[in-house]
Amino acid sequence: MEPMRRPFAWRASPLLATDPAAARLHDSTRLAAAVREAGALALKYVDSPIKSWFKHGNSPVSEADIAVDELFRARLADPTADYGWLSEEGENDPSRLTKRHVWVIDPIDGTRAFIAGRTDWSISAALVEDGRPVVAVVFAPVSDEFFAAVSGQGATRNGEPMAVSAGSALDGARTAGPQRLLESIAARRPGLMVTPRIHSLALRLVRVAQGGLDAAIAGSNSHDWDLAAADLLVHEAGGMLTSLDGKPLTYNQPNPVHSVLLAAGRERHPALLELVRAQHMNSA
Repeated sequence: MEPMRRPFAWRASPLLATDPAAARLHDSTRLAAAVREAGALALKYVDSPIKSWFKHGNSPVSEADIAVDELFRARLADPTADYGWLSEEGENDPSRLTKRHVWVIDPIDGTRAFIAGRTDWSISAALVEDGRPVVAVVFAPVSDEFFAAVSGQGATRNGEPMAVSAGSALDGARTAGPQRLLESIAARRPGLMVTPRIHSLALRLVRVAQGGLDAAIAGSNSHDWDLAAADLLVHEAGGMLTSLDGKPLTYNQPNPVHSVLLAAGRERHPALLELVRAQHMNSA
């Protein structure tokens, strides 16, 4: 039986009211420390039997997901901050909709991969302000890759600046995403280079920000917690993550679910958008 989660409550913040820049620095420092600790905790469950079960929508959850979620709640709790909370492993507390700032957390993104002993899982955490991420961390503990961004300050991998790949062409573009969708798109554009799927959606998108992929696609039914941190990383690295209407995503909505999405560098994104739109219209 899935453990019950209590709503997450915050109080007003004099720091945010008087010095937003200092508050953001404070939040980014706390978030980075919490994600590092969460990664170390998750790794303790690797190479040992993991208790897991299925929740709504036939989605798996493990004891590690719950433990990491509880760690985040403890580390990010701040009685002076009027912040909301949205986590994959928590109750969907509607009070978050009244908050300017919301922590958006995926304790383990790619739980199926984590349970199966794969390496392509990550920890994804972001602070959303007025519907857009402003602080973000995605951590791949197995490869020890720590991706971080603050709005307007660029994106880094292990402390070093990173950027999306240059160019506008789709021929030869290394692209990852849902296999069936990619195969149908590649049939329309044979020059597209289909790469193996990365099970953590956050990590898949971050590979675009890093330049390891030229493009990535997310199928329908992704959630805020899968996307918010990677979204900021992609944008701060010089890329775009949008829906099929070409617009950036808005987070902390009543239903935190998104349709088909695509990420690429700003020069390459228009061609990818045109291609995926055409495929989507033909299959509708």
